[in-house]
Amino acid sequence: MRITRDSFEIDTDKARLQFDVIQRFLVEDSYWAKKRTPAQTRTAIEHSICFGVYDGERQIGFARVVSDCSTFAYIGDVFVIDEYRGLGLSKWLMEAIVAYPDLQGLRRWVLATRDAHGLYRQYGFDRLRYPERWMERPAPDAY
Repeated sequence: MRITRDSFEIDTDKARLQFDVIQRFLVEDSYWAKKRTPAQTRTAIEHSICFGVYDGERQIGFARVVSDCSTFAYIGDVFVIDEYRGLGLSKWLMEAIVAYPDLQGLRRWVLATRDAHGLYRQYGFDRLRYPERWMERPAPDAY
């Protein structure tokens, strides 16, 4: 899938992803993936539906979705680099993700965030409806 808006583009072609941009953001600028190794990032990309955000050929944003494309999806590693924030690109990225053809009709979408609740609420995300039904097995250093 490739969509454009003004000079920007969202593309799901993994061959176009700029791994160095993604890895640098995750370990230097994110709060959730500071210890992620390049091998872990490559494996995560390989097993996810990935959305790159571009200004021309420069990658300026990213998100990935882990899904069975039938019942469940987890959105992770969402970012737009600092100099491009405030332009509505995160909203546009979320619109592209929730409209992605292979992700329609799912029973449940989930994500975790420390600071972007307002963004995600605009796309139907909220606290767990039945938190008593959910369990997790987090790593000791999970965010």
